[in-house]
Amino acid sequence: MKIVLTGATGYIGKRLLPVLVKEGHHVICCVRDVNRFHPPEPLRKNISIVEIDLLDSASLSKIPADIDAAYYLVHSMSSEGNYSELEKQSAIHFRNAMNQTAVKQVIYLSGIVNETLLSKHLNSRKTVEVELGKGNYHFTCLRAGIIIGSGSASFEIIRDLVEKLPLMITPKWLKTKCQPIGISDVIACLTKSLLNKKVYDQSFDIGCNDILSYKEMLMGYARIRKLKRSILIVPVMTPRLSSYWLYFVTSTSYRLAISLVDSMKVEVVCRDLRIMELLDITPISYLDAIEKAFTKIDNNEIVSSWKDSYSSSGISFNISDFIKVPEFGCFKDERSLAVNDRTSSINRIWQIGGKNGWYYGNFLWGLRGFLDKMVGGVGLRRGRTSPTKISAGDTLDFWRVLYANREEGRLLLFAEMKLPGEAWLEFKFENNQLIQTATFRPVGLAGRLYWYSVYPFHGFIFKGLVKKLSKAESLLK
Repeated sequence: MKIVLTGATGYIGKRLLPVLVKEGHHVICCVRDVNRFHPPEPLRKNISIVEIDLLDSASLSKIPADIDAAYYLVHSMSSEGNYSELEKQSAIHFRNAMNQTAVKQVIYLSGIVNETLLSKHLNSRKTVEVELGKGNYHFTCLRAGIIIGSGSASFEIIRDLVEKLPLMITPKWLKTKCQPIGISDVIACLTKSLLNKKVYDQSFDIGCNDILSYKEMLMGYARIRKLKRSILIVPVMTPRLSSYWLYFVTSTSYRLAISLVDSMKVEVVCRDLRIMELLDITPISYLDAIEKAFTKIDNNEIVSSWKDSYSSSGISFNISDFIKVPEFGCFKDERSLAVNDRTSSINRIWQIGGKNGWYYGNFLWGLRGFLDKMVGGVGLRRGRTSPTKISAGDTLDFWRVLYANREEGRLLLFAEMKLPGEAWLEFKFENNQLIQTATFRPVGLAGRLYWYSVYPFHGFIFKGLVKKLSKAESLLK
């Protein structure tokens, strides 16, 4: 069968795609930027890639008409601007496009919305659900609360809080009840609902059997990790203070922290779990989901991470718009050295950032990340999803990967830190030489003053970095 998959580059989409292919379907992957989409080679013969923008209704005409079903896995956690209206318009455009096809079913993954008073984020998801439900096809809505899995935003926030803070002074919303679900059960619900007449024209809450407060979830994680933790709940922490608390302690962005705090004040408990019986699924417990996530992390098998989404930085762009590094009006710091061993140097470059650090001047890299965090930037806490693999679209600390080709020996990064301008960092090999180039395109006088103020530090950091990378053979012995 032909299945349309929107959000194919997202956290859920990346995990759903191989399951659909394994079940024998041909998947039409709808992405906004083809340069960010890098499916595993074994999947490619069973997929088609279509570049669309849900806010551009004309682009949706690229979706073939002879499709059987579609997944709508697109949503935003931004708290800025009129994103609710944009999400509504995207849903209407998708519904209208589906009405022009032979699609029999559309499946939407939403959030649990069984409260009268909803957060802005959950209310937007409800609106999308309503709009998609008006189509000339069978509609199935699956509503999830907290999703627990390696790389999920919820798991990573819980992980940051418990691993870093022996004593947590927390806001009162930690008493709020929720019903989490493991990512494996989310994927099972999505696949078993496909063209299943039992779930046509209905909405279902999905979750495990555990109903827990956020405090209980944190303490459960601590038990799994054998960590002694204490949590003190105070009634005086305002939503803004709560957002700052999440932002500074965890790897989340401030915008995402605002949305999360807004949603965490709302109880997200399933009305019932009848869909689990309909689909013959026995959901795993919260603690089992935590242990399963760590198994994936320990084996370096993280398929997708929320940190690679644009919501982790609040910056959204097409890679093709920035992949050509500008020349005019730019400052450059270019350094080159002969390499001892090209393969070893490339391996070193491909493992840069995250837990490995930046090989030279790590204190200064850390200080730059801290300063970025202080002014609302992403800092260094996003790290990287895989310790050895890099693809275009991935995050790498406060950089976004624009281009990564091991055979060519070229890695191009774009800065997502707060800057009075735009910055690129490139590594490439020519004639057995490693060429490392930092490019900065300033905006106004502030941009020029910034470049000259940090130039002495660049001289120290970049000189040391290229030396470490070019002599990688001796360092790796």
